[in-house]
Amino acid sequence: MGNTIVKTQVEEVKNFLGQTVSGLEGFLNDSTLAGLIKEEPGNEDYYKQVLSTIRKLLVFCEEGLEACNIVAQSQPFSKGAAEKTLYRIYYHCVEEFFSPKSDIWYEDSRSAYTGKNAIKFREPVPHSVKALFVSLEGEFQRIREELEYYETDYRTKMLQSK
Repeated sequence: MGNTIVKTQVEEVKNFLGQTVSGLEGFLNDSTLAGLIKEEPGNEDYYKQVLSTIRKLLVFCEEGLEACNIVAQSQPFSKGAAEKTLYRIYYHCVEEFFSPKSDIWYEDSRSAYTGKNAIKFREPVPHSVKALFVSLEGEFQRIREELEYYETDYRTKMLQSK
C-alpha cells in the first residue's frame, strides 16, 4: 500500500480512537460499582470484572491513540512504523473489544446474520453497560474491517522473516 493510503488510515484510526477513548472515559468517570449494582442488582464480582476489562480496553485505546499521534506527526512519514502501529491497534484494541482475554464477554459470530449486537455478556449487566457497547460496536466493526489487512499482512511478514 502507498504511503498516502497508510497515512490516511492512521488518521482515520486516530479519530476513531479519540472518540472511543472519550466514550470509555465518560462511562468510567460516571460509573461506580455501587452505581451499577443500584442500576441492576447482580453479581458484584462479575461487575468488578466488567469494569476492570473496560479500564484495560481504555488503556489500550489511549496507547494506540498516542502511537497514532506520534506516527502521524513523524517526518518523514514511516510506512513501516505506521503499518506496525495499525497491526498493534488491531490486535490490542479491536480484538480486545470483541474478545477480551478475561473472557468477560464474547462476540456472537451469528450476529451478522441476525442483525443483533455482536457482544454478549456471560452474565446480566446493567443497561448502561449494554448501551456503552451498543454505542461503540458499529465503529469497532468498521475499523476491524479496515485493519484486517494489517493483521494478516504483518503476520505473513513475520513468518517470512524467520
